[in-house]
Amino acid sequence: MLLFSISPVNLMHTLAMALDLAVDGVSLHQKRVAIMCSYIAEKMSIKLHEEQALLSAALMHDIGAASFSDERKRISDPKLTGSNPMVIFVHAENGYILLKDSEPFSFIAETIRHHHDNWSGGNPSGLSGDQIPLHSRIIHLADRVDINIDKNKPILACRSDLKKLIEANRGRNFDPMVVDAFMECSEKESFWLDLTIPDYVNSFKNRMNLGGTPYNMADLVKIAELFATLIDRMSRFTATHSRSVSGVAVFLAQVHGFSESELHLVKISGLLHDLGKLSIPNKILEKPGPLDPQEQMTVRQHTFFTYRILSQIEQMETVAGWAAFHHETLDGKGYPFKIDASDLSIGSRIMAVADIFVALTENRPYRQKLPQHTVEKIMMSMVDNNKITASVVHNLLTNYKTAEQIVLSQENWTQPATVTEV
Repeated sequence: MLLFSISPVNLMHTLAMALDLAVDGVSLHQKRVAIMCSYIAEKMSIKLHEEQALLSAALMHDIGAASFSDERKRISDPKLTGSNPMVIFVHAENGYILLKDSEPFSFIAETIRHHHDNWSGGNPSGLSGDQIPLHSRIIHLADRVDINIDKNKPILACRSDLKKLIEANRGRNFDPMVVDAFMECSEKESFWLDLTIPDYVNSFKNRMNLGGTPYNMADLVKIAELFATLIDRMSRFTATHSRSVSGVAVFLAQVHGFSESELHLVKISGLLHDLGKLSIPNKILEKPGPLDPQEQMTVRQHTFFTYRILSQIEQMETVAGWAAFHHETLDGKGYPFKIDASDLSIGSRIMAVADIFVALTENRPYRQKLPQHTVEKIMMSMVDNNKITASVVHNLLTNYKTAEQIVLSQENWTQPATVTEV
């Protein structure tokens, strides 16, 4: 099976890009927390392999909130959690549930589960003090520092108040040993200024580069499935959309004669084709009527973000294109890059047809799934108007019942459970 030499930290850094996108449209929270954790780890003389695990968890620590815009707002604004301090633990538990059985990331599940546990106790976990994983204690402090930065002030004007906040919670919210390390680090202006330069934050992975770890196709499929779960649970109407698109696209690629390795790439591309939708508020995705022009523009951003995120991962250029170009059209009037037939690969064309078919044959907030004759009419009209590829549509409609069964089979798939309170 084809192996990839993908740095695990680079992979985490790239996925953090998707999670940061989910917080408030465009954010660098996960990465800024990781930078602070790196400083603290160095001050505490944490070993290199342990630091890698810490930073991986820091880059993924809010994964449990990625699918829920209301939850994302709560964790990004201290004022919204003040009335019910227990609400902050919900996304930590959901992150643990997502990751505990996900082989590529299971090693950080416990850290994420406890990243809001308070040193003095009173936590849903029942843990306190040294019982709380050290990595969780470090992330907890770094997370609270970043959340409480006043974005309307120069960061150096914030540091005094932030240091007072951390010191005031020594031995209550925060491990005194971690507080000591933070206080030493925070004496340097560079500690704070490193958080303000987007180019530095985005290149932070270079400081974490510990070499490549071979990932085979099965590993990458598991990672893609995890993020497909995050994407699809954003709306009850698209609970299995990514998996359905992936399945239909793989079937069409088989008909077209793709190799086994290419079929794996098609599967990954289908699972991740809507990755950029993590930036869209749930209220838009579930709106029971037509979107207004501004909402339409918000939705149209998602393929651009999908491409920019996936293209950051080495050796994944093919996946980035196949996944992200599913709203491009043969006449060059699609989005977001206005690519026309001369530059649209067969993989991208297959993904576009699969996405349209699944969208038409699943329930949406504004309509029920459409019958076969309507689906066929719509898709043939798109062929006639030079939007999608005739040969791919022919293969689909010739095998309509098979493709329909692929979509129906996903309805029996059960997403990992989520909690709403702890």
